[in-house]
Amino acid sequence: MLNALTRRAWLLAANAALLLLGAGCATPPPQQALPPIVFVHGNGDSAAQWTTMLWRFESNGWPRERLHAIDLPYPLARDEDDKPQPGRSSSDEHMRALAAEVDQVLKAAGAAKLVLYGSSRGANAIRNYVDNGGGAAKVSHAILGGGVNHGVWVNPAFRPTSEFNGAGPLMKALNAPHDANGDEVHPGVKWLSIRSDNNDKWAQPDGVWLGAKGTPTNITFASPDLKGATNLVLPTRDHREVAFHRETFAAAYRFITGREPATLDIAPEPRIVLDGLVSGPGPGAPTNVPLVGALIEVYAVDPASGTRHGVARHRKTIGADGRWGPFAAEAQTAYEFVVSASGVATTPAAENHVVLLELHE
Repeated sequence: MLNALTRRAWLLAANAALLLLGAGCATPPPQQALPPIVFVHGNGDSAAQWTTMLWRFESNGWPRERLHAIDLPYPLARDEDDKPQPGRSSSDEHMRALAAEVDQVLKAAGAAKLVLYGSSRGANAIRNYVDNGGGAAKVSHAILGGGVNHGVWVNPAFRPTSEFNGAGPLMKALNAPHDANGDEVHPGVKWLSIRSDNNDKWAQPDGVWLGAKGTPTNITFASPDLKGATNLVLPTRDHREVAFHRETFAAAYRFITGREPATLDIAPEPRIVLDGLVSGPGPGAPTNVPLVGALIEVYAVDPASGTRHGVARHRKTIGADGRWGPFAAEAQTAYEFVVSASGVATTPAAENHVVLLELHE
């Protein structure tokens, strides 16, 4: 059973069960206007990765309507960026999806600029958007957590056009000098790059995580650093923690506001309304594309045995928007979430048939 602060979770197969105790975070509206923030997930990930980060911003007075975690379609990168690959996206497709989201968020908020906050591959999309998609005029701050900013490897002979190859065309263009100082970031935007000291699996001098132990990657632990950015090291943190940890939240909050957050904790809220996206399946990774026609049922259950209490508290067939809610939950009740979809495998062992159920307010 997941803890009382969990509202978003993976469902790794149709008809799989998930126990959840709902809770949330809310604080009174802030006394001053705060910029919208768009959170950009990494390779093969979804908006769900940003759950606790969203809660912490909310718990420090950020209006939830100004916090947007994007689900980029087909989030897994192509092996070769210039060669179509089923169920995967190119760097350009990735960037254009982000650009569309930025325009929607700015329009809804009535704002001129916003903050972009990315993890891993999300850093590529952000940098590409600022450099090549018109983002320089629309972004005030860019925060990159575990950004693969100089590639995961540098080798013109191995997947030469991959966006993760530091010798590839995307990385070479992004890291080309942007001004007379030789800065690697676009001027006019404030940049923060956060990395581990030596514990990020995708910033390693040895190719062990690429299945090539003993082969040099030609990058270093410091490869996420960018000339012209504020570069921050969080010792011992791993690839995900440098984007999602509470220490990372504190650093991001300081960078945007110029002051310390009031709390690093997540504040509970009295009324919990859950919603989210049902997506999939895809070849090897979630698609972040709505699974139209799937059925979701939510049951109250005994937290010790998992026994259901009566009929489904919520039942909905997924439409074109992919949304499965809203569902008003009780903080002290455990729930089972069941997703059924025709033609989708029902066990986690079928890795190419993954349904993603996101839960959030």
